Amino acid sequence: MDFEQARRNMIESQIRTWEVLDDRILQALDRVPRHEFVPADAIDWAYIDYQVPLGIGEYMLSPTVEARLIQALRLEPDDKVLEVGTGSGYVTALLAKLAGEVWSVDVTPGFKVEAEQRLARMGYDNVRVEVGDGSHGWERQAPYDAILVTGAMPELPEAFKEQLNEGGRLVCILDGQPPVQEAMRITRLGADAFREDSLFEVEAVPHLRGVEKKKEFVF
Repeated sequence: MDFEQARRNMIESQIRTWEVLDDRILQALDRVPRHEFVPADAIDWAYIDYQVPLGIGEYMLSPTVEARLIQALRLEPDDKVLEVGTGSGYVTALLAKLAGEVWSVDVTPGFKVEAEQRLARMGYDNVRVEVGDGSHGWERQAPYDAILVTGAMPELPEAFKEQLNEGGRLVCILDGQPPVQEAMRITRLGADAFREDSLFEVEAVPHLRGVEKKKEFVF
């Protein structure tokens, strides 16, 4: 397979058509080889708009969702970023291209090790990957200019908001009426002031481990 051509096709026919037009993001997508972050048996799916399985019930987000979530973060080159849900490390690499410092946390030790190895092999020196439960953020390195939560949640724990700098942005996916989920951006305007923006709808994004689903009431 011609991976470079497949990557260009992904950007032009999938990413751009889904309203991702930020030049810095498009350049990062072109420079990060997604096929090197997918499992070997799924390499032919690397540039298809598809959730690639990573094992143990976990998946990579589809390329269009990844790109649009990152665009919503409105990253600046000096930003300090938290990513909750390292997975394969692909989104981590994109964030590292766009921001100054990236902290990524995953509850699965195997994902941490593999992502660290990939990122180190490619020369990323502004990323730190840690193992732990990030379902309420990662307070030990807070505050952050931007936080990206890559798994869906029934609701956003308040702890995440408190880990944002003033002016900081958090992007996450919240459950709505099944099967619809909604991407949201929360911006910290002041000590106790936040703005919430609904971004777009998605479907079937895997849930973030450690966050319980809302109980459904039966009448």
